Amino acid sequence: MPVERSSAGDPARTLELLWRVPADAPRRGPRQRLSIDAVVDVAIDLADAEGLEAPTMRRVAQGLGVAPMTLYTYVPGKAELLDLMLDAVYARMPRTNTAGRPWRERLTAVAEENRALFEAHPWAAAVATGRPPLGPGLMAKYEHELSALDGCGLDDVERDDALTYLLGFVQAHARSAAEAREARRDSAMDDEQWWAANAPLLARVLDPDTYPTASRVGTAAGTAHGSAHSPAHAYTFGLARTLDGLGALIERRVPGAGPGEGRRR
Repeated sequence: MPVERSSAGDPARTLELLWRVPADAPRRGPRQRLSIDAVVDVAIDLADAEGLEAPTMRRVAQGLGVAPMTLYTYVPGKAELLDLMLDAVYARMPRTNTAGRPWRERLTAVAEENRALFEAHPWAAAVATGRPPLGPGLMAKYEHELSALDGCGLDDVERDDALTYLLGFVQAHARSAAEAREARRDSAMDDEQWWAANAPLLARVLDPDTYPTASRVGTAAGTAHGSAHSPAHAYTFGLARTLDGLGALIERRVPGAGPGEGRRR
């Protein structure tokens, strides 16, 4: 399946749309009765309900009650529309005021904000954003999230690296959680039911003497989580280890920062 990526459309036109820059020349023809925001809202609703393949130009036009060709007078194509969708959900994210709190709490808040974003809009986690849409929503998000690293003694490059590292973990978790939801939906069974149904066959073919460590550890993890994989546990464990890794760097920059103190601003 082709990977959807941001900034795949015409860069100049995309930036004009993201920042709502008026066209240089007045548009001929009938007066436009829609808005870019209305187009984006319908596309987001489709993606939330049916996935990233749903908001085609034709489907969005149908949702707006216009002919598909009419939609192209607002947005050139699906690539530009995707950037507008991403920037819109970035702009609408709640932003926690963590001023004065330890750095570990600030970064945890950033992680939770992005986790909530991907839970509300799972399609956003599936988009490759190596070239992010540089719209007002993204820039406000970036500014807010960088402030969580105030007082940590990091230079500008390290600050960007640290944020990228944290958000990469959250996005990877969101993709894994989405895959787990799809597996439950497709099999019509939760993980516990699936393992119970397959345990008899597994017991016949798996020799614990051949795979002693795998058998022991797998049994312990399955018993603890009720399945081979618990997305909630993986998030909690992984976030703690991600912050531990950043803590090692911050401790070198701000001796005595401890488990999440740092300088407070």
